[in-house]
Amino acid sequence: MNILTLLSDIGTLKPDEATAIASEARTSQTPVETLLEKRGIPIEKILEEAGKRYSMPYRILPPTPIGKKALEYIPEESAKHYGFAPIGLADGALEVGIVDPDNIEALDALQFIAGRVGLPYKLFLISQADFSKVLEEYSSLTGEVGEALQQLEPVEVSDDDEKKKDTVEDRVIKEDAPVTKIVATILRYAVEGGASDIHIEPTPEKTQVRFRMDGELHTSLELPIKVHPAVVARIKILSQMRLDERRKPQDGRFSATVEGRRIDFRVSTFPTQYGEKVVMRILDRSKSVATLESLGFTPRDFETIQQIIARPYGIILISGPTGSGKSTTLFAMLSALNREAANVVSVEDPVEYEIPGVMQSQVHPEIGYTFASGLRSILRQDPDIIMVGEIRDKETAQLAIQAALTGHLVFSTIHTNTAAGVIPRLVDMGVDPYLIAPTLIAAIGQRLVRKLCPGAGHPTPVSDSMKLHLEQDFSDLPEDIRATVPAFETIYDATTTPDCPNGTRGRLAVFEILKMDKDLEKVVLENPVEEKVYAAARAKGMFTMREDGIMKALAGQIPFQEVDTLGGALLADEEVEDVEKNPTET
Repeated sequence: MNILTLLSDIGTLKPDEATAIASEARTSQTPVETLLEKRGIPIEKILEEAGKRYSMPYRILPPTPIGKKALEYIPEESAKHYGFAPIGLADGALEVGIVDPDNIEALDALQFIAGRVGLPYKLFLISQADFSKVLEEYSSLTGEVGEALQQLEPVEVSDDDEKKKDTVEDRVIKEDAPVTKIVATILRYAVEGGASDIHIEPTPEKTQVRFRMDGELHTSLELPIKVHPAVVARIKILSQMRLDERRKPQDGRFSATVEGRRIDFRVSTFPTQYGEKVVMRILDRSKSVATLESLGFTPRDFETIQQIIARPYGIILISGPTGSGKSTTLFAMLSALNREAANVVSVEDPVEYEIPGVMQSQVHPEIGYTFASGLRSILRQDPDIIMVGEIRDKETAQLAIQAALTGHLVFSTIHTNTAAGVIPRLVDMGVDPYLIAPTLIAAIGQRLVRKLCPGAGHPTPVSDSMKLHLEQDFSDLPEDIRATVPAFETIYDATTTPDCPNGTRGRLAVFEILKMDKDLEKVVLENPVEEKVYAAARAKGMFTMREDGIMKALAGQIPFQEVDTLGGALLADEEVEDVEKNPTET
């Protein structure tokens, strides 16, 4: 939008005045809007006339910040390149300010961005000054790190002189404040944003920093590749790792106070062809331990959990991949027990949550203090309840089973895909089936799925073909259990709201609980393979994680799209037709 041409066309400026102002703006590097205001032509008048020309409303931005919620919809790079920026959220639509409505490329880009985020937009004319003010609000993580990068002097290091390189890196980290600021800023924004993990990844051209939010990784920052060794070295020093070892992975941890909260960082480095990748797991000790009520158990499962943790002895195992919330469930169970009348001892790696009344110990494999040796020592501490962070090997598995046999209640985690897979996994580790049958109380499988924001669920009626397929999911359950399943009437999809750009926030667990009984004990003793174990548990009414997810989707707790992440994706239309014709073949 050429302001001077516009004002000349409507007679506000004479052609020679417009030419003089344009020349002055070029020579003095002063914005045209500022020169016009000095001549008594306010920006509001300019925007008003431009609005008439383009049939577009205009907006004078207030001095208050736009806010991070609106800024999340349009990336900073896009705003700078195309000359538009978010200026607010109202009535379920994104308000966007644009400087030049003649820029067709900008309008096409805005259309694409709006379609990607699934939110309608309203376009307003804004001044260049207001546009610059919005861009300043973007200068959060990127801006702070950018300032530090400007202060950072490049360090020349000879590739063939490893000893010299180590010395230079050590000095850069200890003495160069900009690198320290870069790392501190990354940590602070990850914690403030609720990230669970930080990934720092080298590529041929740049270093990519990604945060895991609600289970998904998002690129939050890009750094010049030349600073990657210094950033990694800073993190290594914090984690007490070897600076001169870049050829093999290392593990470490450190603690920091962020915004007045004690945060633990569990650090892992991994050598790649372009440098070392760093992943940091964030453990916020200030967060209270979750309660059983807050985990998302159905009423039937909640009653089962209360029954199994009330047992005086035996072993309860929670299974699932890394990051599936196993530790949270474990600590919620411990918190529900009477810790005043019992001696509760744990051995963990690391101690993630502090629980009053529980004596917690952290393993140190580098000095020979492992889960197995820790568990062996715990048994000499007169325990009533034992928590082992993870069963990783035969020795730990056998010691945990022996502890359960000798009158202790044992909690632990194990890596399997399903609850039914826990029993064959123990057998593979070398635990005899005749020891598993009398000691295993229950195996609990779990995953984390995204949770709908309040008001972000869009109800959709269940079609007849989908209803038929959902009925097939539950068809092999006992009839009395099937009767407790909610009616397949409405599912919910995630929709965008002003507070939730993706329609989801936080995560919720879905569970499957395999409870040991006499029939299952018989299977364990005779043929402990996963298929037989699953069939026996299914005959007693065990819901799978997928089915628990379906019921939570029907209740509007999670978007139905999350059910597909739990396996057994919905059939295509032509497959549903086959099910209708031959239901017994599914």
